[in-house]
Amino acid sequence: MNYFIIITYLFFCHDLIGQDSDKNEILNIIDKIKYGWENGDGKPFNENFLDFNGAKYFESGGQNIGLNDLILNHVEPEKDALFFLELNYSNIDVFIENNFAWVTADTEVKGKVRRNDLELDKTGHQTYIFKKIDGKWKVIHSHSSSRDRSN
Repeated sequence: MNYFIIITYLFFCHDLIGQDSDKNEILNIIDKIKYGWENGDGKPFNENFLDFNGAKYFESGGQNIGLNDLILNHVEPEKDALFFLELNYSNIDVFIENNFAWVTADTEVKGKVRRNDLELDKTGHQTYIFKKIDGKWKVIHSHSSSRDRSN
């Protein structure tokens, strides 16, 4: 029996299983962040983003410096500024390289502004960068870009 082939196969299967588990964890985090955006809830951001000196998060040309800035000046105020916000991701790709991962996705954003009844209907793209720290994936950077839907 060729033990080299068996050992190689076992390592290969272990890596695939580990990557599937990591991918599922990352997709679960993205789903929680989606919930946070739609509900103006900062908790999923506090739980799943790494807050560090120099952290920057970009949203359609705007920039938040640090996690508190993102939550207090962007995520939570939208709950009061909008009647509703709906965020959908499609074509999600997850790439994992050791303790780093990045995710790209197409986005669709719909909402309605309270102060003027303006309806939002935008499409764009999202990128998340993750780092695995103490066995848990954390978002270390995000960049979202969208524009009005083309007819």
